[in-house]
Amino acid sequence: QVQLVESGGGLVQAGGSLKLSCAASGRTFSNYAMGWFRRAPGKEREFVAAMRWVGALWNYADSVKGRFTISRDNAKTTLYLQMNSLKPEDTAVYYCAARNSGISFRYDEYDYWGQGTQVTVSS
Repeated sequence: QVQLVESGGGLVQAGGSLKLSCAASGRTFSNYAMGWFRRAPGKEREFVAAMRWVGALWNYADSVKGRFTISRDNAKTTLYLQMNSLKPEDTAVYYCAARNSGISFRYDEYDYWGQGTQVTVSS
């Protein structure tokens, strides 16, 4: 059973930084793609970033390019999202997700989800 557990959310002022973590367990993830999504109040869940667990392939939403960085620690089977220059519009619940295939921008193509972690950016 795949388990994804996010941590690292919190309250930060605009311009600040946070680093989210997603501890993955229950499977060998070498063939998996891992993604970060977010859902702001009253909005649809949207793609943030994704990468393959093995290899150097990743992608970002235009709204976070140059500010967010997705990375992983294979030994710890942990996915990260470094968020810099945060803006109030980044306020959302952030979710980690996994799928046993290539990178996808569509949240409905991911099979496993964490419980989410709240990120609030004050102006």
